[in-house]
Amino acid sequence: MTGPRTIVARSLVIWCVLIAAEIIHGILRALVLVPLTGEFRSRQIGVFTGSAIILTVASLTIHWVGTTRRTELLTVGAIWLVLTVLFEVLFEVLFGRFVVGLTWERIAADYNLWKGGLMPIGLLVLFFSPMFAARLRKSV
Repeated sequence: MTGPRTIVARSLVIWCVLIAAEIIHGILRALVLVPLTGEFRSRQIGVFTGSAIILTVASLTIHWVGTTRRTELLTVGAIWLVLTVLFEVLFEVLFGRFVVGLTWERIAADYNLWKGGLMPIGLLVLFFSPMFAARLRKSV
């Protein structure tokens, strides 16, 4: 079994990989999907393709984290979730609102399930992806 500090450190490394992959995903989405489907629809599709990326990265790296305990896997998911929400707040709010000039309505749109925003689903996938990945690899 791996110690808690190692699990957290490895979780942080994997989160950096996840964010890098999601940034590349976002750039490709903007270049390819936006012209074909429009901005909002491309963001909806992006939640599902992004979730696939997250599950793939988690599946390829979860063994390295060094735990098969459910509570620790959920802790890894919680770390990824908190860091991602902080990243989203910093990027979307600070950069999106104050540099690019996005409206508050546009920023909030991705999080409103009743108006077609699917980001909460993506965040749930992110949170549970260590558990899903461990189950796929049959280590839980």
